[in-house]
Amino acid sequence: MTSTLPETDGRRRKGEERRRLLRAATMRVISRGGVAAVTQRAVAAEAGLAPSLVSYHFPTVDALLRATLAAVNDEWVGALERCAQQDDPLPPLAALVAAGSVEPEGSVDAEYELFLQAGRRAGLRDEWERWTRALDAALAPVVPDPRRRAAVGAAVDGLFLRCWCDPAPWTAADVEEVLRALVPGVPG
Repeated sequence: MTSTLPETDGRRRKGEERRRLLRAATMRVISRGGVAAVTQRAVAAEAGLAPSLVSYHFPTVDALLRATLAAVNDEWVGALERCAQQDDPLPPLAALVAAGSVEPEGSVDAEYELFLQAGRRAGLRDEWERWTRALDAALAPVVPDPRRRAAVGAAVDGLFLRCWCDPAPWTAADVEEVLRALVPGVPG
C-alpha cells in the first residue's frame, strides 16, 4: 500500500530553515551588541543571507525579535511543562534554573535582553506572559495560593538572573534549597 500523504514542499522547508537561521543569527547579534544592534542588515550579514531575505521573512525588526523570542520561549515553556508533570516540580525546576545560567551556546545574555524588551515593546509582552503562565502552572501543585505563587515565581525569575551573574556557580541543589525555603511544607 502506498502512502497518500503529500510530499513535503521544498520551498516551505527551505523557508523554515531560513527563518531558523535568521532567528539564530539574531541571537548572536544580540549577544554581541544588545537588542539595539539588531537591524535587518546586521542579521542578514550574520546569517550569510541577502538582506532582502530578512525583510521577506520578517518585514520589521519587531517581527524578527518577536519570532526570535517566541522560538526561545518555546524551549523554556516546554521545559516548565515537563517540570509541572512531576509529583514534586521543585527539583527539575531548580535544575532548569541552574542549567539555564550556563547555556552552552552562550545565548543566555541574548535571552535576557529579549525578555527585558517585553517591558518596552508591547509586541513581545505576550511571550513574557506565556512564560509567566507556564511558570505559574509548574508551581501550582506546590504553591496553591496565587499571591504566594506569584512571589515564588518572581523569585525563580530572580534566581535565573542571580545564577547567571554570580561568579560562583550555583548548582541545582543550591537553587532547590532556596526554593524549598520559599515553599515550606513541601517534602524534599
